[in-house]
Amino acid sequence: MRWSFLFLFLVAASLFAQQSPVPKIRYRSVPDFFKLPPDLYFGEVAGVAVNSKGHVFVFSRGNTTGPAYGASAAQLLEFGADGKFVHEIGHNLYAWSYAHTVKVDREDNIWVTDKGSDMVIKFNPEGRVVMVFGRKQEASDDGTGPLKDANPPLPPEDGMFRQVTDIAWDKSNNAYISDGYINSRIAKVDKDGKWLKSWGEPGSKPGQFDTPHSIALDAEGNVYVADRGNRRIQVFDGEGKFLRQITIDVPFEHSARPAIGDKREQPNPTRSASHLRRIKSCTAPTPIRGGYTSFPSMEKFWACSENPASS
Repeated sequence: MRWSFLFLFLVAASLFAQQSPVPKIRYRSVPDFFKLPPDLYFGEVAGVAVNSKGHVFVFSRGNTTGPAYGASAAQLLEFGADGKFVHEIGHNLYAWSYAHTVKVDREDNIWVTDKGSDMVIKFNPEGRVVMVFGRKQEASDDGTGPLKDANPPLPPEDGMFRQVTDIAWDKSNNAYISDGYINSRIAKVDKDGKWLKSWGEPGSKPGQFDTPHSIALDAEGNVYVADRGNRRIQVFDGEGKFLRQITIDVPFEHSARPAIGDKREQPNPTRSASHLRRIKSCTAPTPIRGGYTSFPSMEKFWACSENPASS
């Protein structure tokens, strides 16, 4: 009798868990919260962060300067908790090229990753530069230009990044940097900026990445990496040991139209060359400027993309 009761209890608990509603994320919409000066504008907002005082830091692809193609687009703005503009941080900073993320650590230092310059910058709470990671290509160097998505991939270099994406910290203030669109690895540096190690390589196996795009740590020091191209979150310990992965396979309506353009006529221009290489046997692709690949027709492109078994 006792075992029957226990069995029924476990079944009931399982059914209750399955039927539990997804918790709602409560929010309050405040129109026109940010009060920009008359001559200042947001570009594409790539990152937002909040410090312990409630101040909001917006990393925007604004303040565009340079040619029509390859122009610099990065601007870091600080707002008070009431949305009033405080000041711009790092005006015309050497590291500014193409804004990606902004984070605030437990000591209210402000960190940014710039995908265009391959640099990570640490500002103190007052907005002064205190630490720099990575190295921007020098304007006077022969061959300076956009990074190529080489095949096979170029080996990564310690202390250098290729289209860096994000940063997070553990309890000892070690920093973990996702690097990124080209290197496909995670770098670890200590609180004083000493390079400790890196792990990862291009691929889809555990411990490999296809655009590690975001990174976070939990209270135990486990590292969560948003492996965007592989549609998963990989979990590691602080030394890079693979623990598990969380796969992302959410159903969606294949016939849904995108916000801009038509799915069947306009593919996503951000699809990387590494993704297109995986389906290149469907047809005879032709390399074009920027490292992407052209197909004879959009119908052929989508047939290959949506039916990887044919590749």
